[in-house]
Amino acid sequence: MATTRVFVTGSTGLLGNNLVRQLLERGFAVRALARSRAKADQQFATVPRGTAAGQLEIVEGDLANVAAFAPALGDVDVLYHTAAYFRDSYAGGSHKAGLEAINVDGTTTLFEAAYAAGIRRAIHTSSIAVLDGPVGSLVNEQMLRHEVDADDYYRSKMLSDAAVFAVLARHSDLHVSFVLPGWMFGPGDAGPTAAGQTMLDFMHRKLPGVVPGSFSVVDARDVASAMIAAAAHGRRGERYLAAGRHMTMDNLLPALAKATGVPAPTRRIPLAMLFVIARLSEVASRFTRRPVLLSLATVRILARENGRSRFDHAKSERELGITFRAVSETLRDTADWFRSQQRIAA
Repeated sequence: MATTRVFVTGSTGLLGNNLVRQLLERGFAVRALARSRAKADQQFATVPRGTAAGQLEIVEGDLANVAAFAPALGDVDVLYHTAAYFRDSYAGGSHKAGLEAINVDGTTTLFEAAYAAGIRRAIHTSSIAVLDGPVGSLVNEQMLRHEVDADDYYRSKMLSDAAVFAVLARHSDLHVSFVLPGWMFGPGDAGPTAAGQTMLDFMHRKLPGVVPGSFSVVDARDVASAMIAAAAHGRRGERYLAAGRHMTMDNLLPALAKATGVPAPTRRIPLAMLFVIARLSEVASRFTRRPVLLSLATVRILARENGRSRFDHAKSERELGITFRAVSETLRDTADWFRSQQRIAA
């Protein structure tokens, strides 16, 4: 029986690298797209490149130039698209051009190139950003966000989904399912993501206090499992939530303390103060050229999304059979990985 060959974009990211590992464990041949071969070699240093369990091939490339790596899409059975422009969009200033170039235009070009190469099945990593609901409501896949309630990143994810639906409309034999992750933690967060940076800041005792906000916390490994299940069982053009569990900062900080052994801050910081800190941080960044410690975009998200992070997984549980591990396990494994990478004191 021939080995199923898959192509994974964003392979060195938190979700991408966990997806690659799971695919290899299940015996798939994986072509992993990475902007930096050196970074990929480091991320997958302990992963055998060709064994009975699976085969790994690194493809160097960038969504800003799909044509350069398009030949590697040949002889591929399933495309998993996890790459996105994200981190810089919360680093202060405007990033509309970059968001559109990668999350929208790059996605369109990628899916058209995949179709031209003969790929007829794909999984697109969407986001809970495309959904919305009243404070306290249980949000499902049908509750789509209006653009007026979206920041630049959220809007780019909405437009990215729209771009994929447009490709689907042009090609009736293309099968794409959408997986919508929440705020992902997990081992392998080399970036790190905003979640990983939050944990590092916590463990280095840099968090000044308890800020208002709620989140849907999920393990990247569980999202990766959901994506593999969606490739096998997902319906064409359907969205599947993999958002995890609703948590407030009041819940998250004690959970981080238990997972890491670092005491949680207790001083409460009002939202108004966060806006002041963010404005000062962005102004200072323009003069110092140093990264923004807290951006206005981040504070606006905290304010707008507070209480809107309860998601209904009934459809994903029913059709994909997804489950979520305990948040305590996720946080502990994430902390252990950072320690193994010498990112924090042992």
